[in-house]
Amino acid sequence: MDSKHSHTKKILSKKHCIKNCISKSSRKSHLSMIKQGIMSMHWRNYHCNIRDDLYCDTYMTQKHDFYKEFNTLDYVLKNARSVLLMPHMNPDLDAVGSVVAFFYFIKKFYKKDVVIACFDAFPDTMKGVISHVEFAHPDNLDLTQFDVAIGCDSVERGFHTLIKKLPKDCVTITIDHHHDITLEADISMIDSAYAATCEILYDFFVSRVPHPFDKNIAMALLAGIIGDTGAFQHANTSSDILAKVAHLIKNGASITKIISTLFTNREIETLNVWGSALEHTKFFPESGLAVTAITQENVARHRDSLVELSNIASMLTTVPRVRVALVIYQADTNMIKGSLRAEKHADMDVSAIAHTLGGGGHPLASGFSMPGRIEEVQGGGWRIV
Repeated sequence: MDSKHSHTKKILSKKHCIKNCISKSSRKSHLSMIKQGIMSMHWRNYHCNIRDDLYCDTYMTQKHDFYKEFNTLDYVLKNARSVLLMPHMNPDLDAVGSVVAFFYFIKKFYKKDVVIACFDAFPDTMKGVISHVEFAHPDNLDLTQFDVAIGCDSVERGFHTLIKKLPKDCVTITIDHHHDITLEADISMIDSAYAATCEILYDFFVSRVPHPFDKNIAMALLAGIIGDTGAFQHANTSSDILAKVAHLIKNGASITKIISTLFTNREIETLNVWGSALEHTKFFPESGLAVTAITQENVARHRDSLVELSNIASMLTTVPRVRVALVIYQADTNMIKGSLRAEKHADMDVSAIAHTLGGGGHPLASGFSMPGRIEEVQGGGWRIV
């Protein structure tokens, strides 16, 4: 066994791992043995898929109590030497907020080496809100140095490729609030009743220490929650999430700074792209579908992250009689991406549509990728070829 992973030697029983996982005598247990104990517990790759049907009251369900998973995660982090965190590709606010908050939390309370890996750089638009942490490209990392790897948010958009390359004794963990995740990991905390992955991390943090939040952690978590609740306009905004937001504000987070920086300050180039997209929107009254396309030329003019383009879909859902909004855009020369949005009153599950196109997501917000090109046609229209 590799010497850098041989600092502990004890095999965990199920009872020991769950009930005594933070005792001093167990802190010298080898993480590869911990992994074997975890795998024998029958909740490996646990999923709390509360919502499986097409039409239902999505956000009025009971959140899962991750008591056992939190205890095991705490134990694993206490015994780790080096931790790898990873958000999804083209990370949004929840993805960036979750890994950055976790980065500072692990550094502060577990005193471990932590690296954030991502296939994309830290988004420039978020640097004024979330404390900047350098993102390392996975191809530039020696993965053998990590004995714990954690994927946060939409883990099947990036972490799924990395998990296959990790050492066999590396403990793998997924934390997500998307209901359609099938990626296997040693510990999985997945529950679509949570508004954001940042909300799951909030619960973990407060379960570990009496005062878990400094300004960096609080701002990162709040940014993720604001992002995935649409600045508290989506149906997943509950009294529970607002109480947590109030706690984060008391600890230095600023709603005003996040919303003014990320939601209200728009460059002229961005507004021009939005205007072009809205001008070319087509509405199909029979199905209630509003759809528009953004060509590669317009995408190139867009100075913000491509994640910003999904806001156009959210805007279209506010139009009367629109049940589903679809925005497709040219991600690169031969790849198209799409963002689907719906409002709760429309009684639609757009993740079912995304699944048919090879994507996934939430009932009210999903996406997909597919090969193809968007071409403008005579008369101001467009087509996919």
